[in-house]
Amino acid sequence: MRLLLLCGGRSGEHEISLLSAASVYAALDRRRFEVLVVGITREEGLWLLLSSPEDTFREGLKASSGQPVVLGRDRDGPLLLSLDGSWSERVEVAFPLLHGPNGEDGTLQGLLEMSGLPYVGCGVLSSALSMDKGMAKDVLVRHGLPVAPYLVFRSREWEEDPEGISTRVEVELGYPVFVKPCNLGSSVGISRAGDREELGRAVAGAALYDRRIIVERAIQAREIEVSVLGNELPLTSVPGEVVPRREFYDYVAKYRDPSTGLLIPAPLTPEEAERARELARAAYQALDCAGMARVDLFLDRESGNLYINELNTIPGFTAVSMYPKLWEASGLPYPELLSRLVELALERWQERSRLRLTPGD
Repeated sequence: MRLLLLCGGRSGEHEISLLSAASVYAALDRRRFEVLVVGITREEGLWLLLSSPEDTFREGLKASSGQPVVLGRDRDGPLLLSLDGSWSERVEVAFPLLHGPNGEDGTLQGLLEMSGLPYVGCGVLSSALSMDKGMAKDVLVRHGLPVAPYLVFRSREWEEDPEGISTRVEVELGYPVFVKPCNLGSSVGISRAGDREELGRAVAGAALYDRRIIVERAIQAREIEVSVLGNELPLTSVPGEVVPRREFYDYVAKYRDPSTGLLIPAPLTPEEAERARELARAAYQALDCAGMARVDLFLDRESGNLYINELNTIPGFTAVSMYPKLWEASGLPYPELLSRLVELALERWQERSRLRLTPGD
């Protein structure tokens, strides 16, 4: 099967995507898959068929890393085409590994849908909802699922009335709070604020990445993560726990701080572990996810309550990433996990293909 591995992208998480792609590329079963790797450049958004994926993963994606291509289709299905028309290659399934905007937010999924190419992971709607922290929480609340108190506003609203929004934060949430861009992952642009002055700086930092800002009440909590796998009947992994040595689990703690601890399985009571898995499955289904997602939860140290923090529909796939490590601890080795994800993508596509696209008898 000819598999198209997509990585890079026009996102602040470009480098993380390359790290994930390097791990997946090395682990895919070559007895089952012929792998074509397309890297999308950060600045121009060029699609490059990589001539030497290992070198690109090691040295970074540049305009000289490969041949420019586009994704298209003809009567026989989807294919990659060189810009000069001298080359084309059929592709049968895509494995997107673009974290963050323009890859994890439904935009790429829409392109793959239009091209008729089956792909690993969530569809357009669930990708877009899960990427937007505010919208995702709105849906989870509507389904009766627990989330920490939050407030969403636009950066323009802040510019017009910072005092009014600050007062709302103080009355509705209280300090300390976490301030985040609504549409970004990997803890980019996130700050903790303990007073009004810090709140202003945090909002300015988050506004660099998105026009919509979410402020959440800080909870003295343990950070619990559960990997979910499946379509209509999703399975959940054993829970894991992140133990950052920094103040909170920010970008540096995730990817650059070797002291960050990952406890697998998490030291939970059987009841806490089962509750975490139940909430992860319920959140996954509430947002209509498919294929995979990592569900991040907070376990309040004082009350013992569990809260859903967010869902990552294209979680990290590096050698130290929680999603594959949790499945390994649950009895599903990395190469088998990747093969299963491709099978789920094809199952989902076949199911969708049976649905009637146009009205008729």
